[in-house]
Amino acid sequence: MSETLEQQTAIVTGASSGIGAATCHELAAAGANVVLAARSEDRLRELADDLEADHDVETLVVPTDVREEDDVDALIEATVNRFGGIDVLVNNAGLARGSDVESLSTDEYETMQETNVDGVFYATRAAIPHVRERGGHLIFVGSFAGQYPRPFNPVYAASKWWVRGFAKSVAAQVGDDGVGVTVVNPSEVRSQFGSADGDPFAERFDEGEATEPGEIAEAIRFAASREGSSVTELDLYRRDKLADTF
Repeated sequence: MSETLEQQTAIVTGASSGIGAATCHELAAAGANVVLAARSEDRLRELADDLEADHDVETLVVPTDVREEDDVDALIEATVNRFGGIDVLVNNAGLARGSDVESLSTDEYETMQETNVDGVFYATRAAIPHVRERGGHLIFVGSFAGQYPRPFNPVYAASKWWVRGFAKSVAAQVGDDGVGVTVVNPSEVRSQFGSADGDPFAERFDEGEATEPGEIAEAIRFAASREGSSVTELDLYRRDKLADTF
């Protein structure tokens, strides 16, 4: 089966770096027009220029804070106005703050919930009617942390359990409408993730010690290119991950 997405329209949240930026490149390489959503407009515009130059596709930059319902609704509206519809939504925006529950501030808690949970809900809700029209795909970037009980950062883990449960339940609701739903679960990815609380994973792990953003992007492209079927879930862990005590 071909993995082309020629002339399809894909939205990627959290597009400015890491998995999001790699996914934009991967989808554009497959022929998709890409809508880039994140808070950093300058970085989005630089990335959009690269995508157009490297892959000869159209792009749309929509500065978006997924924590803000109005921002997300504007993102979906701008995409439909520009491209006429939506084939793929990649719910990638997410973050972690703090760790121990007893010392986690309310602001840190709310930031994780509003980004990892509310933002995913807002984008999915707004996109469903348009993705349904085209028989497209809803793709959710989950996490190893959303599959196993873990002592490190239970609130972050719980938010990813929510993403996974939400995605699977949405699949049960819209599958009869021809919508594909996929959850992609990475373990540690060498990106800027974790930078708010210290060294990002890109510095914490040497090359070859953890998954690269491009590997996750390839999985997302594979899922988005299925026709008539859904990849329900893909786990991409560093090879020694299951030897850990979590």
